[in-house]
Amino acid sequence: MPVSYVVALDVGGTSMKGGLVTFSGEVTVFPGRPTGRERGPEAAVATIRSYVSELADAGSRSFGGAPAGVGLAVPGIVSATVALYSANIGWRDVPVSAFVPAGLPAVLGHDVRTGGLAESVFGAGRDVSDFLFLPLGTGIAGAVVVGGEPYGGANGWGGEIGHTPVWPDGEKCACGQRGCLETYASAGALTRRYAARTGDAATAKEIVERAPDDARAAEVLGDAVEALAISLASYTLLLDPSMIVIGGGLGEAGPVLLDPVAERLAARLAFREPPPLRQSALGVRAGMLGAAILGWRAAGQPTWSPDLVL
Repeated sequence: MPVSYVVALDVGGTSMKGGLVTFSGEVTVFPGRPTGRERGPEAAVATIRSYVSELADAGSRSFGGAPAGVGLAVPGIVSATVALYSANIGWRDVPVSAFVPAGLPAVLGHDVRTGGLAESVFGAGRDVSDFLFLPLGTGIAGAVVVGGEPYGGANGWGGEIGHTPVWPDGEKCACGQRGCLETYASAGALTRRYAARTGDAATAKEIVERAPDDARAAEVLGDAVEALAISLASYTLLLDPSMIVIGGGLGEAGPVLLDPVAERLAARLAFREPPPLRQSALGVRAGMLGAAILGWRAAGQPTWSPDLVL
């Protein structure tokens, strides 16, 4: 008898990760693949569709039938049925049907909000209904999780905490504003700001590791910590989250980053206790596992939430 499964795809600006996820929660991860965005948005859409086809073919061989659905986490402004715009890839108004072989039900989700959905169902936020999921990667965006579901706002822009100014007269951000959180606290910002001081092309991970013994690394990391504390204090006072979940590549630094951020956040909240900070439980798999949830929703299983076999 065929095993019921979905195709789950987490699409980033330059690469994508895919997998097959059965109804019982078994996950098969496949090697990543470049999006091919340098060849233009139409080529990127075709590359994604081809990868979905490959995953579906692999699932058919392994599980004895076509996938029940497809979930795709993609960057930019997105609805469940249309990828409206992505600055990183360049597409506009691409229907979900363009990403998948004909006949397969599919649902789209914003990449960061989809990761927040996975943390809500399977990860660090599974025991609370309201939290902020904040992946710190090349850039910074957040997933505002309310009542267990990510909130996208009126037009899909909800969660752009990376472009809230922390120092209004600060460094210019790629978005055109000044002093944005992303300009100081993203992994990309750490590498850029450290290189400007030293000429050394160190990774964000290396900068964090060097900070105890390298004054310039400590300065760059200290600015990132302070910027995060300022943004998270404002977020806490506005929305009173049960917790803040830190993810992304820089979030994998763990207590080396989270402990000083928690300390500075507490110092900025004079009249109330700060929410706890937690490291992402799902790490880099959050987007793909969130895409699996979308895939099962496309298949007519909106409450799918098994104990995952990772």
